[in-house]
Amino acid sequence: MTVPEPGAAPSGDRATLQAGERVLLIDAKARRYLVTLRPGTDFHTHVGIVAHDDVIGAPEGATILGSTGRRFIVLRPTLADVVLKMPRGAQVIYPKDLGAILIEADVGPGVRVLEAGVGSGALSMALVRAGADVVGYELRPDFAQRARSNVVAELGDDASWRVELRDVYDGIDERGLDRVVLDLPEPWRVLPHAATAMRPGGIVCAYLPTINQTAQLRAALDAGPYGMARTVEVLHRTWHIEDRSVRPDHRMVGHTGFITTARLLVPEAPPMPRADAAS
Repeated sequence: MTVPEPGAAPSGDRATLQAGERVLLIDAKARRYLVTLRPGTDFHTHVGIVAHDDVIGAPEGATILGSTGRRFIVLRPTLADVVLKMPRGAQVIYPKDLGAILIEADVGPGVRVLEAGVGSGALSMALVRAGADVVGYELRPDFAQRARSNVVAELGDDASWRVELRDVYDGIDERGLDRVVLDLPEPWRVLPHAATAMRPGGIVCAYLPTINQTAQLRAALDAGPYGMARTVEVLHRTWHIEDRSVRPDHRMVGHTGFITTARLLVPEAPPMPRADAAS
């Protein structure tokens, strides 16, 4: 049997799970386990052992019995599942913010994006899945390697994404970019480089954890060739709905970060001197 690389698109019927795929095992208490299927391999949990061979060939959404008779639902993971369960070095951007960044920065198919501060690769995966052509700048080799592993495991060896060991504070080599997306402590230091690297009308987007950093970024945007600046925060609250018991859940994902975007504008030309100004 030929086993595809993790993250490779399964061949044949998408309704059945195949060797080499990553799947999500969910137990009766909604605990989630991210597993790559390998023939002849077992996955051990404290409530029992799940044989990979029992999962391979099963339909997605099936219930699999572990060695103790405990039940596990098996599904392909969503991107949000992968982001929260994948190996990480740096803190990842939460799924609720990934979706907002894609919308706020207007990222879609064919958009050329520079991402700086790649971290564990969560934002990279969201950008590439949205169809963007992405180059990442990352200062730390360990973070860059972790990001490569996570992106390849989820998306395969996608030619539309690469990461370089670079300090974006020193400059940006690319030209004609559509977007510059920043997840680093001092994004205002990148604004002069972004103004040169982006096309007019391009969008710079920065993700910051504190309002003090965000205020400093907004001041720098106001002082440069940028306009239409906007800052948003996303709060995520689920609801408990069971029979007549309908209420917000007691816990929510509150503040994680501020998303700021701005457009690169063409500086207004000075007024032409009047023909009679010299007389």
